Amino acid sequence: MKHRTSPARESSVKMLDNNIGEYVGLGEGSSHNLHKYNKVSIVPLVFLIFYEVSGGPFGVEDSVQAAGPLLALLGFLVFAIIWSVPEALITAEMGTMFPENGGYVVWVSSALGPFWGFQQGWVKWLSGVIDNALYPVLFLDYLKSAIPALESGLPRTIAVLVLTAILTYLNYRGLTIVGWVAILLGVFSLLPFIVMGLIAIPKIEPSRWLIVDVGTVNWSLYLNTLFWNLNYWDSISTLSGEVENPSKTLPKALFYALIMVVLGYIFPLLTGTGAIPVDREVWSDGYFADIAKMLGGTWLRTWVLAAAALSNMGMFVAEMSSDSFQLLGMAEIGMLPAFFAKRSRYGTPLTGILFSASGVILLSWLSFQEIVAAENYLYCFGMIMEFIAFVKLRIQHPNIPRPYKIPFGTIGAILMCIPPTVLIFVVIALASLKIMAISIAAVIVGFVLQPCVEYIKKNRWYDFSRNSDLPDFQYASV
Repeated sequence: MKHRTSPARESSVKMLDNNIGEYVGLGEGSSHNLHKYNKVSIVPLVFLIFYEVSGGPFGVEDSVQAAGPLLALLGFLVFAIIWSVPEALITAEMGTMFPENGGYVVWVSSALGPFWGFQQGWVKWLSGVIDNALYPVLFLDYLKSAIPALESGLPRTIAVLVLTAILTYLNYRGLTIVGWVAILLGVFSLLPFIVMGLIAIPKIEPSRWLIVDVGTVNWSLYLNTLFWNLNYWDSISTLSGEVENPSKTLPKALFYALIMVVLGYIFPLLTGTGAIPVDREVWSDGYFADIAKMLGGTWLRTWVLAAAALSNMGMFVAEMSSDSFQLLGMAEIGMLPAFFAKRSRYGTPLTGILFSASGVILLSWLSFQEIVAAENYLYCFGMIMEFIAFVKLRIQHPNIPRPYKIPFGTIGAILMCIPPTVLIFVVIALASLKIMAISIAAVIVGFVLQPCVEYIKKNRWYDFSRNSDLPDFQYASV
C-alpha cells in the first residue's frame, strides 16, 4: 500500500525554527516508490523487534553471576520500566510522526540539524555493526562442542565468512523473508524454555529467588548485561517506510514485543534460579543449556543449544535489516551518496547490506566483552541525541500531528526521559579507559566524516538524492 500525505497534513507538519531552520514534507508519503515492494505486517514486525532487542534469554546468565537471583529478577523488571518502556514509547511516537526509512536520523536532523543527524546515523550504524559482529562468533561457539575444529584457526575464520555470507543473502532477498525467518526462529528459540519451565514446576523453591548479597555485586557486569539485553528498541524505526500502515502497526508491534521480551527473560530466570541450587560462579553464557540437562535430560539441552545458535541467526538478520535501511534512509534525504539508496529487485538496500556485512567481518575479531562494552558506549551517545530531539520537538512543535502520542503530556514525557538519561551516564562512567578511548575516537571520526561528505556533495563527485517526493532539509539563518 502506498502512503500518501494530504495537503493539510503536509502543511501541518512543517517545522519552522528561525534558529535551526525548517524540515519540510514529513508524512506517510515520504518513502519513495515503495508501493511495488511488499510491506511488513504486524506479526513479522513483532518478531523483528524481538530480535533487534533480545532474541531470547541467551546472555542474561551473567546477571545472576554479577548480582544473584533477586537483583537479576528485579533488574530485568525495573530496567524494563525505566529504560525499555520510555525508549519504546519514544520510538512509537517519533516513528509514527516520521514514518520513513532512516528513523532516528530523521528525528535528530529535524530537531538539531543535519550535522547532528549525521552523527546520530554514524554512531548508531557503527554500534549496530559492532553488535552484529558478535552473532556469527556466538553461533560458532555453540557449535564448537560438536565440531571442535570450529574453535580456532582457519576453519573458524572460513566458517565466520560463510555464515555471514548466507545471512547477508537472506537480507538481500527481502524483509518479507527476513520477517518470516524471524517468526520461525523466535518460536523455535522460546519453546524449549516453556517446556523447561513446565518440567521444573515440582522442583521450584521460591526462597531461592530472594537470595542477594549486595556487598559482592559486580555493578559494571550487572548494568552492562541489563543494558545490552534491553536496548535497541529504536532500531526498528530505520525501516518504518517498509511497514504496512506504520501509524497503527508500529505502536502495537512495540507493545507486543515489549511483553514478549520481558517474559522471555523473567520466565527462564525464575525457572533456573528456582529449580536448581544457586551457585553464582557457574551462571555464565550457556548455563541455561546445563540447567536444561539437569531438569529434562540431554534432549532438552540439545534443544536449548540449537535454539541459542539459531537465535543468533535471527538477531543477525534483524540487525542487518535495520542497519542497511538506515543507510538507505540517510541517502534518501541526501546525507549519503545516492548509490546507498539503490534497491535490489527485492526492494532491499544492496549497498547498505554490503557495507554492513563488511563491517561485521572487519570487527569479528573483537572479544565478547569488548563488543558489548563498545556498542553500549556508542549507543549511549545516540540515545542522548534522541532524547534531546524528542524533548525539543515536544516543546517547540507540540501541535504537529502525531498518530501516536505518549499519553503523559509534555511535562510527563520530559520527566520520563530523566531515569534513562541517568542510566546512560552511569553506563558511560563504568566503561573502561580502553573502551572509552576507542568510542570517543569513533565519535571524532564522525565529526570529520560529515564535512567530508558535504564537500563531496558540494563538488558533485557523487550524485546525491534530492527527490521531490522525499523530505527536504532547508536551513536558513535568521
